[in-house]
Amino acid sequence: MEGMTLFLVLIVPTIILGVYAQHKVTSTYNKWVKVPSRGGITGREAADAVMRKAGVSGVDIIETGGHLTDHYDPIHKRLVLSSENFHGTSLAALGVAAHEAGHAIQHKVGYKALKARMALVPVTGIASQMLPFVIIGGLVFNMLGLIQLGVLVYLVLTVFQLVTLPVEFDASRRAKQELVGIGIIDQDEMVGVSKTLNAAALTYVAAFVSSLANLVWLFLLSRR
Repeated sequence: MEGMTLFLVLIVPTIILGVYAQHKVTSTYNKWVKVPSRGGITGREAADAVMRKAGVSGVDIIETGGHLTDHYDPIHKRLVLSSENFHGTSLAALGVAAHEAGHAIQHKVGYKALKARMALVPVTGIASQMLPFVIIGGLVFNMLGLIQLGVLVYLVLTVFQLVTLPVEFDASRRAKQELVGIGIIDQDEMVGVSKTLNAAALTYVAAFVSSLANLVWLFLLSRR
C-alpha cells in the first residue's frame, strides 16, 4: 500500500477517535460537574476518606490550576486535584478525586501494572523527545533510518499506553467501589460518577489505539 493510503486507513480513524474521546470526556464532565452530591463532601475530603479507608498515609493532597489537571504523583506521593475538583462537591469532582485516590491505593499495595508504568516512565520520556526528529526526518524527508527509529519509539509508547489501561481501569473500579462503600455518595448517584470515569477511560483507549496505529504505519513504511 502507498504511504498516503496507509495514512488514511490507519491514522485518520485514530485522529477522529481521539477528537471524539476528548469531546466525550469534556462534555460528560461539564454535565456532571453541575450536579452536586447529596452529602456535600468536597473532592479533597473524598480523596482523603478513600485513602484513609485503605490505610494509605503520607500522601499530600494539593490543589493545582487548570482544567482536569488532576493526577497522582507516585514519586513525591502527592495527590494533585484541580481547583474545581479540590473544592467541588459535584458527582464529577468526587469521581475524579476518588479515581486519583485509587492510584494512591495501587501504590500502597504494590499494584504490578502501576509498578510497570512507573518503570517505563524514563524510557517513555526519552522516546517522546525523539518524536519530532522522527516526524521531520522520517516522514517529511523520507529518511529510512529515522523511520526505523520511529518504529522503536512508537513500540515504547505503545507498550506504555497498553500498561496504562489496566492502571486506569483499576483506579476507576476502586473509586466506584469506595465512594458507595464508605457512604460518600448513594447508589443512585453512581450514574454520574460512572459516566464521568468511563468517558475519561475512553481517552486512554484512544491513546493506545493511536500509538498502535502509528507503530503499524511506520513499520509498514520501513518495510517498503
